[in-house]
Formats: sequence, C-alpha cells, structure tokens
Amino acid sequence: MGQQEKVATSLASAVGEEISASLAPVDAELERRYPGDPGTRQPVHTVYVPADVLAADTVRSWGDRALAALDEHAPDAASFAAVLGLTDDLAESVYARVRAKLEREPVEDLRIDFEDGYGGRTDAEEDEAAARAARLTAEAYERGTAAPCTGIRMKCMEAPVRARGIRTLDIYLSGLMEAGGLPGGLVLTLPKVTYPEQVTAMVRILEAFEKARGLEAGRIGFEIQIETSQSILAADGTATVARMIQAAEGRATGLHYGTFDYSACLGVSAAHQASDHPAADHAKAVMQVAAAGTGVRVSDGSTNVLPVGTTEKVHDAWRLHYGLTRRALARAYYQGWDMHPGHLPTRYAAVFAFYREGFEQAAARLARYANRTGGDVMDEPATAKALGGYLLRGLDCGALGIGEVARLTGLTRADLEGFSAPRRGDLTASAR
Repeated sequence: MGQQEKVATSLASAVGEEISASLAPVDAELERRYPGDPGTRQPVHTVYVPADVLAADTVRSWGDRALAALDEHAPDAASFAAVLGLTDDLAESVYARVRAKLEREPVEDLRIDFEDGYGGRTDAEEDEAAARAARLTAEAYERGTAAPCTGIRMKCMEAPVRARGIRTLDIYLSGLMEAGGLPGGLVLTLPKVTYPEQVTAMVRILEAFEKARGLEAGRIGFEIQIETSQSILAADGTATVARMIQAAEGRATGLHYGTFDYSACLGVSAAHQASDHPAADHAKAVMQVAAAGTGVRVSDGSTNVLPVGTTEKVHDAWRLHYGLTRRALARAYYQGWDMHPGHLPTRYAAVFAFYREGFEQAAARLARYANRTGGDVMDEPATAKALGGYLLRGLDCGALGIGEVARLTGLTRADLEGFSAPRRGDLTASAR
C-alpha cells in the first residue's frame, strides 16, 4: 500500500456546527417548499366532458368511438403510420398498443365539467347534475370501470359564480361520501384563478369539508387552472403562479394551462389561439419553473381542431394533434387536455412513440450508470433521475412493458423509482 496522504485543515469543528445551525431554517424551508415529485402516476391527458352529457358508459363510449375512428380512417398500422409519419420500426408496435389501450383503458383522467362546458342551467338543474355526477363516479369506481383519475371542474372563485361553484363542489363531495367515501383517484379543478387569495379560499373550503366529514386534514387536493394573464404576472411584477402554489398549503396537485381563455386574455385572435403560440410557451415556461421541485405537476392545454368529417379532414386534425402532443412531451409537459374521442388515437400514438423511440438508448444509459460502466455519454446523477422518470412514465401509460425494461436495464421498478425520485441532497451522494 502507498503512503497515506497527510490531511491538513484550518477550520475548527465549531465553524461547521455554527454554519449548520444558521442554515437549519433554510433546510426546513427547502423540505417544506420543494419536497420533489410525489412519485405517483401522472395521467397523460385529461378528458373534458360537460356534466349534462356524462353517462355511466362515458369512458367506454369514448374508447369505442376512438376505435371506430381508427377503423374508418386508419384501419391498419401502415395507414396510421403514413398519416403521422411513424417510422417502420415503430408503426406496428405503436398501432397495436394504441388499439389495446383504447380497449383496456381509453381515458386516464376524466374531468366532469361544470364551468365553460356547462352553461345556461338553473340552480336546481346544476344541483341535480352534481348529485348525479357523484353517483355515477361512485358507481364507476365500484364496478371498476372508472378512469384512474376522476373528478369535477367547478366554477371559479369570482364573485358572480362563487356561491354556485362552492355549492356544486359540496354536493359532489357529499354525494361521494354518502356513497361510501372519496375515491383514491379523486381530482378537482379550480378554474380561472387570478389571485392567490382565491386559492386560499379553496383551501379553507376543503378544510371545512374535511372537518365536517371527519376526514384527515389535507385529504383533498386540487388543480389550479391558469387561464388569465394575472395568474402569470401580478401587478407588482411577481410571478403569481408561484405564490398560488404556496397559497395552496400543500394541496395543489397540478397547474393546467387553459389555451383559449389565456390566449383571449392577451388579445390573441381566434385563428391563432393554440398551445404552440409564443404566448402559450411563455405562460407554460413560467408555470414549469414555478412548479419545479414542489410536487405540483404541469399540464398543457388542448386543441379545438376536432378530427371529424371526411378522412382527409380527420387526417389533418390527427397530424396537428400528434404534432402538438409530441412538441409538449419534448418540453416536459407530460399531460394535456383532449376534447373529442377522435383525439385519443393520436394522444396515445404520440405518447407511445415518444417513449418507445427513446427506450433502448435510455435503458442502456441507465444500466451503464447503475453498473458504473463506461459509454459514449458521461451521465450525472441528475440525468439518471431523468432517465428513471422517463422509463417509469413509459411503463405507467402502457408504452413500455416491465419485462422489456428489466431485460435491458437489469433493474426492477423499485430500482427505477429510487433513481427517479432521490431524496434532496442524495443526488451528489449517489455519484460517489
């Protein structure tokens, strides 16, 4: 053995202790504000259904209509690939997985809409619709036919509709409780949020409901929908959306971009209101930075170009939707909104192609990192985290199979979760 190197130091141990004591409040603040991703499954989309058209078979109906669209406009892998520009090595795999997904789980997240998609109803009609939505939600979970995530979008906290929104929320949640309790996949959406105080108001409402029903404090979370310019930039120049996350007191689960309301708020003409408009890119970039590390996830919006009509028109709409979805995925917006059953084939095609085309490279890189072997890319712990997250999202949506992931990486799902969600401070340690 070689001669042991002499180590010299100059600082007294008390210095480090004093520094640690002085930074203890910061350590606690980091843990509180930035707990990291929750590690749960994130839906690849949200399907938007007006409350008055909700039916017991809505999820199955959307899947059947999506399959019928494929049968009519792209009856095989080759024709579907030709429309979307899928490579030969992906065509069969993606098409088969899309059809299987539409048969098995056509909708990952269902939002029953009591806001823009539901208007002109009397209070009595909305009361009845909210109670019916709760009953159908509970029955779907009991039968095992519910989307993994299901809930309502209530009216916003602005004065003209505030009382109505609160009442609808109360009726829906109370109906679920009466039917046996809140489902694990419950998701609520608060739209048109402009001020953090409106988020605080939602927190107080949910606190009151939990107390009234004897639920654990913090049981009910909610999404914040970003649809106004003031939700991005406040009058004092601060990023309002960051303050909204804090105002949610740990209950915020997502930030959802509202394509058309936000665009209109900025004066974007109707013909140019789209999720790839520069105004949309700016808003989502601010949302993304504000949410990073907080455990709050960001969702893209939707397109209003529906795949209906002639085969030519359907193909045009499919290409647009596929392109927008792929664009969003590359920008780390892993969820979006779908407005029509015809959007489902291209939603899943885009998602599956995104994960399958990068699968082998990601698996090889993570395997090399895990085994500390060389390669043509020198990955850091943060990249290993991204690679693990990529593979997990591919598994969750059905783009990848656990067997093929294990075969190429030599890792279990638990291993992947360990790479994708290390505790704060463990990234550097894991590289040693």
